[in-house]
Amino acid sequence: MVRHPKYRNSLKGDKCLSPFCIVLVLAAVFLAACEDKKGKIGAEYKGPLEIVNDVELKYSEQGKMKVFVKTPKSLTYQNETKVFPDSVNITFFDSLGTAVTKLRSDSGRYDRNADVYIVKGNVKVVKSETQETLTTSELSWSPATRKVFTDKPLEVKNKLTLEITRAIGMDAEQDFSHIKLRKATGLYKFSGPPPPPPPIRPDSLPKPRAQN
Repeated sequence: MVRHPKYRNSLKGDKCLSPFCIVLVLAAVFLAACEDKKGKIGAEYKGPLEIVNDVELKYSEQGKMKVFVKTPKSLTYQNETKVFPDSVNITFFDSLGTAVTKLRSDSGRYDRNADVYIVKGNVKVVKSETQETLTTSELSWSPATRKVFTDKPLEVKNKLTLEITRAIGMDAEQDFSHIKLRKATGLYKFSGPPPPPPPIRPDSLPKPRAQN
């Protein structure tokens, strides 16, 4: 009995790709790579267009300083909005050019469309003449209207009267010479050092007696 050798049928069990399938796979990979490269090239840049360090802005009227803004860094974006990521210090001057009010905040920005400066984070305003300190979380200043305003809760502490006034919302002149609270929520007394005595006028001192 003659045994015939067994031949393996290569058509069963072996997976083969035709040249046409290989071309399709390569074309798909090429198109995907082109689309990915196109997406990267056409991606819109949203970062700052300009970065300026040690910024100082001065606003004057009739040759007299009215507002002085100082901040370590300014970032300008495509919509011309400026972002101040670090502390912002603003000094307001009266009609005589004397610094009367100082403001400090953690950060801020300038909205070009609204023409408004907005400061945020531990906002503190100190009025040197009346010894009042205002604290809030956010405050806005409009150079066009020369007004300062907020709709956030705030607190005003007066060292002379030892009073604390709390309110929600405020409107004021840019030098804080006049402040209007939108909604007062409380008036409190606080413990603190007594106010300094009034200055002694020379005409109130007793005159020395003439010696015979």
